[in-house]
Amino acid sequence: MKHTPYDGSHPLFRIGLSPLDLAEWLEVDDRLDAYLDEKARLREVYPDRVFAAEAGTEAAQAEALSLLLDNLHAHHGDTHRVGEREVRAGTHTVSLETGEPPLLTASKLVQEDLVLMRKGEAGWRLAAAALCFPSSWSLMEKFGKVIAEVHAPVPGFAAGTRNALLIERIFDQLLVDQPVRRMNWSVYSDDELFHDDRAAEHLRKRDFDAGIFLRVEYQTLRKLPQSGDILFTVRIHVDPFEALKRDPDRARIGEGFIASLERLDETQLSYKGLSQSRDRLIGEIRQLLDKKNAVA
Repeated sequence: MKHTPYDGSHPLFRIGLSPLDLAEWLEVDDRLDAYLDEKARLREVYPDRVFAAEAGTEAAQAEALSLLLDNLHAHHGDTHRVGEREVRAGTHTVSLETGEPPLLTASKLVQEDLVLMRKGEAGWRLAAAALCFPSSWSLMEKFGKVIAEVHAPVPGFAAGTRNALLIERIFDQLLVDQPVRRMNWSVYSDDELFHDDRAAEHLRKRDFDAGIFLRVEYQTLRKLPQSGDILFTVRIHVDPFEALKRDPDRARIGEGFIASLERLDETQLSYKGLSQSRDRLIGEIRQLLDKKNAVA
């Protein structure tokens, strides 16, 4: 398990930014091909739901692609071969000369989703995105909206809240040479990567009979030096709950996980789809810890 932010280190509904080392900007693992295969499938099945871009964003998209290629060449030469005309990503070969939107090309190279934010009179808005793995939100619903509108359903982040104002300020003050990162997490009842229907997620009772899966979003913000736009990346990690059993630090993670869940109020629990299942989830964690103690 690469990230365990539910251990209390990254409380939900807080911004929690930290500096980003560009060597850790893009996360590549042994599921690279599986993620790229799934992206290809989703582009085929849902082309209008996984990519959107405003006219006039082409240059910024190309800028984002260029930075991504530079980073892959510098830090991921074991999995990527960057050439002038094409890139080898795992077993995938991606042409750089198709004439398609550059952000779409960039998305074919990495496991991350890529979102381009642009400042306008109303604030920072979602101007382009290659988004195959949303966590219960729809690109078509959020496309073109400013940050406060995008975050409107999130408790404590709607327009006029302190968090909304703080995010706008962070975007305004983000420097080219000071990219940042944060993490978010959720608990799902399946390991699917594509969840773009928030209503469906919350109409269904999450009783976890089919399983418990820990979904982590590794998010980064990087200001583009030429356009001034901001590239927001989201790398999804999904681990089965059982993976905690194999973690040597599971006692600390589990206790922090329980504390994190107990800290959520009713509105936050509802947003995360845990209103009816938090107690069961805490029980599952305690049972895991009890087994660990029994073995010890």
